Amino acid sequence: MYLIAGLGNPGKEYEKTRHNAGFGAIDALAEKLGISVEEKKYKGLFGKGRIGAEPVILLKPQTYMNLSGESVRAAADFYKIDPEHMIVIYDDIDLEVGRLRLRAKGSAGGHNGIKNIIAHMGTQEFPRVRIGVGAKPDRMDLADYVLGRFSQVEQSQMEDGYKEAAEAAAAIVEEGIEAAMNRFNRKK
Repeated sequence: MYLIAGLGNPGKEYEKTRHNAGFGAIDALAEKLGISVEEKKYKGLFGKGRIGAEPVILLKPQTYMNLSGESVRAAADFYKIDPEHMIVIYDDIDLEVGRLRLRAKGSAGGHNGIKNIIAHMGTQEFPRVRIGVGAKPDRMDLADYVLGRFSQVEQSQMEDGYKEAAEAAAAIVEEGIEAAMNRFNRKK
């Protein structure tokens, strides 16, 4: 079984913000798979389904970004999911808008949601799909930037990015992280 968690902040005021890129990708994956992600459990919203023959849990933590690990850990513990079968999708300011970067493991790279998951899981050894939200403009506060919304053009690019991130997560489940990295970590 796989746990696919998309990170973001709950509430209307955070919808479609840069920090909610993980939620956007989970929504795209849920739509692609015909899964409802509305059941409340594990400090999040979740749904169950399948990617190919593999059972999957889709999770949108509702703990706010900085406490994402509480929700991810609760779901991983309940379903006894090993970290290598846990895929985390989240925003990245170091990538162009809508661009993906897959990794098998690694540090938090300054992302507080990932820091919290690493702290709660006790490991950095889990696959992740980073979705670019563009670089922060000079002299702008990072929190203001990631909690800001996309321009119309960027929103269109993000919709494509969410769909591609959903495909990437499915590829990790069906083909493994190495094959998925080879396919999705290419220059556009």
